[in-house]
Amino acid sequence: MNNKKNKHGFAMILENTKIFDTEVSASPVSSSDFKDWVEEGREEGKLAVDVAQNDTHILVVSTMAGARPDKIEVLVHNDLLTIRGTRYSPLEKDIDIEYYYQECFWGVFSRTIVLPINVKGDLANAKFQNGVLFVSIPKQKKDNKISIEIIDD
Repeated sequence: MNNKKNKHGFAMILENTKIFDTEVSASPVSSSDFKDWVEEGREEGKLAVDVAQNDTHILVVSTMAGARPDKIEVLVHNDLLTIRGTRYSPLEKDIDIEYYYQECFWGVFSRTIVLPINVKGDLANAKFQNGVLFVSIPKQKKDNKISIEIIDD
């Protein structure tokens, strides 16, 4: 896992993923790719997430059926978590189809959430398996105690 911070303070936290019994390296999507998608006038979907906690970590889970690991980006900055990516329809190559219903969102998605507690973003990790993204971010322990220097006169 790469815990290096880039010059913007973001921590890329995707790890290798396992899909269909083969290892796939999940690398970040460049900002220019997202800019191109937005400029093409594509609608952006909002990703559904579950946020939970245990004693030591904030846990985030999201389903991403149709997403490719190399098109997923997870960023942590201060108390913000951003997940971006693209979902691909299995019918995207069929140009002569006509939908009766189209309820699933396919295309670029993103979600930025404010985390409920301060976290150690540089120690976070993410796993993508069977269309589900799982992000685990260690909580930052707050020590509100201030040491007092005692000076004898």
